[in-house]
Amino acid sequence: MALSNTQYNTLIRRYEDRQLENQHVVSKRIQSLYGQFPRLSQIDDSISSISLAQGRKLLEGDEDALASLKAQISALHAEKEQILLRHGYPKDYFEPPYGCPDCKDTGYIGSQKCHCFQQAAIDLVYTQSNIRQILEQENFQHFSYEYYSDSQVNPATKLSSLATAKQTVALCMDFISTFDTDFKNLFFYGDTGTGKTFLSNCVAKELLDTGHSVIYFSSSSLFHIFEKNDFGRGDSPSEDYQNIFDCDLLIIDDLGTELSNAFTTSRLFLCLNERILRQKSTIISTNLGLRQLVDIYSERTFSRISSSYTMIKLFGNDIRIQKKLNFSSTYQPLQ
Repeated sequence: MALSNTQYNTLIRRYEDRQLENQHVVSKRIQSLYGQFPRLSQIDDSISSISLAQGRKLLEGDEDALASLKAQISALHAEKEQILLRHGYPKDYFEPPYGCPDCKDTGYIGSQKCHCFQQAAIDLVYTQSNIRQILEQENFQHFSYEYYSDSQVNPATKLSSLATAKQTVALCMDFISTFDTDFKNLFFYGDTGTGKTFLSNCVAKELLDTGHSVIYFSSSSLFHIFEKNDFGRGDSPSEDYQNIFDCDLLIIDDLGTELSNAFTTSRLFLCLNERILRQKSTIISTNLGLRQLVDIYSERTFSRISSSYTMIKLFGNDIRIQKKLNFSSTYQPLQ
């Protein structure tokens, strides 16, 4: 990610604060339980004295000292765990409650940035990854089928609006559950207010929660990045530009709302084609019909989408309008 020194230091401070908080939590747990169960403290003292004694033997040439040390310490740790379990505590109760167990809240695995650091950088750099606030409401827990009609039917599929929504949710769930093993892309199209962006955000929430890097762009924001990269100064691609191709999931929302021209057409093909070659998943949502998609972005781009994406047409009454009408009918002004 393209982080300034200030941004990088901000993230590092967050990790340092998290580590200090972890230490504080462990310290409080030790203080509480060691007072209740003195044997825990005795075990720690035994581990220290045994380690010191066996260390001396090892220096004196006792080749069995190391194996003996490991066996004794293992037995003492096992006893410690049994004390915790017997009194209703998990055996790892004295381990720090890491937010990311992979890097142990350091942000790095070896010399490489952890996936949690990469996503934190995305959240910091891309203001649209304000998406985390949006996802508090737009997720599968808040998804409702009540806005989809069982009487409106798509003549092409013979499925109702409700049945289509249920089928789409099932496809999204499959997309999520097989994300790390099967390369797939989703293309949501249809009228305004039929849940395309909401479903994209539902998928984003699930993947963010499992440590994947997700970038959300409105189409105009995406092409602005391409424009800066092509016409800005510098000989090499910027990191934010490169991350478009490297992130685990790219979401392009409202394709077609940007000012379309030869530049946007060529860059869209480049973006989609490159991510397909890299086996990196993409979700696109648009209000455009398929004919409009061909007319604006060319048959070549449409061919790439139709052959590499699961194309899902959502239809029905505008959900946003339905929600407003429901609110108006239940709203009681203050007297």
